[in-house]
Formats: sequence, structure tokens, C-alpha cells
Amino acid sequence: MKKVFAAFLASALCLSAAVVPAMAEEISTVAPGKLTVATSPDFAPYEFYAIAEDGTPSLAGFDMALAQYIADYLKLELEVVTVDFDGVLSELQTGSVDLGIAGLSPDPAREGIMDFSDLYYIGGQSLVTTTEKADSITSFDDINSSDFTIGAQTGSIQLDLANQYTPDASIVSMPKVTDIVSELLADKEYAAFIETDVAKCYQKLHPELAIVLDVPYEQAGSAIGVNKGNEALLAAVNEAIAAAKEDGSMQQFVADANELATGEKYEGLLDAQEEVPAEEEAPAEEEAPAEEEAAAEEEAPAE
Repeated sequence: MKKVFAAFLASALCLSAAVVPAMAEEISTVAPGKLTVATSPDFAPYEFYAIAEDGTPSLAGFDMALAQYIADYLKLELEVVTVDFDGVLSELQTGSVDLGIAGLSPDPAREGIMDFSDLYYIGGQSLVTTTEKADSITSFDDINSSDFTIGAQTGSIQLDLANQYTPDASIVSMPKVTDIVSELLADKEYAAFIETDVAKCYQKLHPELAIVLDVPYEQAGSAIGVNKGNEALLAAVNEAIAAAKEDGSMQQFVADANELATGEKYEGLLDAQEEVPAEEEAPAEEEAPAEEEAAAEEEAPAE
């Protein structure tokens, strides 16, 4: 796992080092010499924090590898701004960043605040529940009533899809996908709308999750949000995406990210010390009384 992590961004650096866009001198960015990118690191395998053996979190995911590739392609220094997903949209709307790379779907409703690149990855949308409820859902009609609580990420396409396909359900939006999954597992939500590859990533960690329905969506795939009106930057980003696909980089980024996502990771924002927040860390177990410990040993299944 450590070798994969070391090679993850290194592959982005090496594969992009030999290419230079023809329009590089024409590109303007919000900070001269830098490519400022907003992302929401709670969306593995797109973007998340991989935890090294010493506990140090580092940004990872195929979106982040692509961001580094594009910055190198444009001969710019990459600067990443981490915010909640809703914040990615806000950063683009205010022109505070050059790009938003966060598994964005090219929803026409967002075109007023950003320009969209060409698609760099084709994913999908899914309805997720737990295995014990899976047989009860054969269509969206089965959960389209106020008796069912449905989860989706705040500001996301998944929230729009929840309102489209289950408008009569009790829809709850949360800022992080990790919180949505936790609510599902705690039986506080009956189902949730989650991007397919993200759902599969969580399913590997929690086998009790079940993907029960594919969610139809016309704008399938992910694009990069580009600072509105920056046509030179948009053209350069599209050129970089095409290069990453052509030289095999994008395929490698996805493979590396999926492998990293099966290891130790954190999804969310770091604290002021750039560390995983203490409340997100697993609490230490209390020492059980001797008689309880002996009973637990008798009942514990073999590993």
C-alpha cells in the first residue's frame, strides 16, 4: 500500500512532465504562477485523505492526481483549497479559485457560475440501502412516501435526483457522504442517493451496504468546473484532459485511487493543525472487568 501511495502523485508528475500546452502564455489564473483548485475530500475514490503508516494524512484520489497532472501540464504550481462540497460551488461562483475538481456532474443548472470542461471520467448514480432492506426496494415508488427517510449530499446532483425520484419522501441532506453512510448503517435513513463508484468504495468497507437501483441521469460523467469566462484556461484544461486519456494517465490514476481507497483513509476536512479531527478518531476502548472480559472471550468467534 505504501508503494502505491508513493507512486500515486509521482505518476501524475512523470506522465505530464513531457507535455506543454500551446496556449500556456495566454492563461491567466487567480494567483500568478499557481493553479488554485477547490475540492471536497470526502468522496473516495475521487478525493480523500490517505493515511500513511505514521498517521499523516495526504490528499489522494484520481481527481487530485488529475489536478496535479493539469498543473504540471500548464507549468503552474498546484494549490488545493479543501472545503465542503457546497463550498466548491461557492468558490467557483465568487471566482476565488481557477478550478473545482470534486466529481462534478455537468449540470446545466450550474452553468451560470462555472464553465465545464470535457468529461474526464464516466461514472453513474445509485440508490443505496442496507442488505436487510434491499429486497423491499424494487423501484423508486417503493420509498416515495414520507414514511421513508432518504439521504443525499448537500448541494450535490444526488440531492437533485432524490428530489426528482422520491419527492414525497423525507429527504435529508448532509455535507459529507461519510455522514450519510453512517446514518444508513445506524438505521436512521432507509436509503441514499450516492455516486456509483463512491458507493462501491463504501460497500467494500461495509458489506452490509447494498446497491439496489441504478439512477437514470442524463449528464452522466464528471467534468471540471472552470472559472467562468476564462476561455484560455478552459481550452488548456480540455487539452490536458485529452492528453491524460491518450497517454494512459487517467486510467492509471483511477486504478491507483481505487487501491488506495481500500486502505486507511479519512474523508472530510482536517483541523487547524492539518490533522484528522480528534472526534473523527476511534475512541479508546474502556477496560472491561475481568468477569466481563472472560465472558467476551468465550462468546467471541474465531478470526
